[in-house]
Amino acid sequence: MTTSRPWIAGAASIRYWRNRVMRVAAIQMRSGLDPEANLAALDIFLAEAAGQGAAYALTPEVTMIFPENRAQLRSVAAPFEGHEQLARTGELARRHKMFVHIGSLPVPLEDGRFANRSVLFGPDGAQVAIYDKIHLFDADIAGLNAYRESATYKSGDRAVIAPVGEFTLGFSICYDMRFPKLYNALAKAGASLMAVPAAFTVPTGQAHWHVLLRARAIETGSYVIAAAQGGEHANGRATYGHSLIVDPWGKVIAELDHDEPSVLMADIDPAAVIEARQRVPALANGRDFTAPRLHG
Repeated sequence: MTTSRPWIAGAASIRYWRNRVMRVAAIQMRSGLDPEANLAALDIFLAEAAGQGAAYALTPEVTMIFPENRAQLRSVAAPFEGHEQLARTGELARRHKMFVHIGSLPVPLEDGRFANRSVLFGPDGAQVAIYDKIHLFDADIAGLNAYRESATYKSGDRAVIAPVGEFTLGFSICYDMRFPKLYNALAKAGASLMAVPAAFTVPTGQAHWHVLLRARAIETGSYVIAAAQGGEHANGRATYGHSLIVDPWGKVIAELDHDEPSVLMADIDPAAVIEARQRVPALANGRDFTAPRLHG
């Protein structure tokens, strides 16, 4: 995994902000297995966000389709090149003159697996950056069958940042939020706004959602915007919802306290990032060290 030199996307041709403060939107969805229905719902939410002055909108993980297994993935996942719903999302970004960040969608790969890919469109409708989810959930859980996300998905191998108005956006997806090293690398590369699209389960959401997102904000002195899937989905899954936006001091400044589809808005100020990092200069004070080894 390479995180020391994240890839930096080219600047979008147009920037939108007022007095350096930028209005952002986290779009909470309940995506199903029909890409057209999901895009139609997203169209309405983006219009609402744009109407309220948002310059950047983030959607959840698996925005376009939310399959439960590999068979469903194979039946509905479309190739990245010429992807119809993505092309129309670019048109929506251009129509609303805003950054539109598709939290993720599954993209078929040559080895038979899929990339869990995030796509950022600029206000001109062009793709600004893409990011493939780095961390995959592989676990042996007592009393349950082993879960191997890596059997279905291929992990990405590079961290990504891109300019969004006065901010530099750091990319991540769901399970990534459990790995502080990624966010540390993004912040050291200049990221001041961390995007966390997600489809958290209800039990893990209740236990870990808020504390992990607040921790990532505090550790890096960055804003964190988390757009979530919520509710009972057509694939049988249930997700936690509770999309939220956290400031660089770790305060939740906006939250949806439910799992219903909705739009969450907040104004964010780059000056708050500078202030937080000056008050607690953890990024500057960090040091490399050797880890202990067990002998026996």
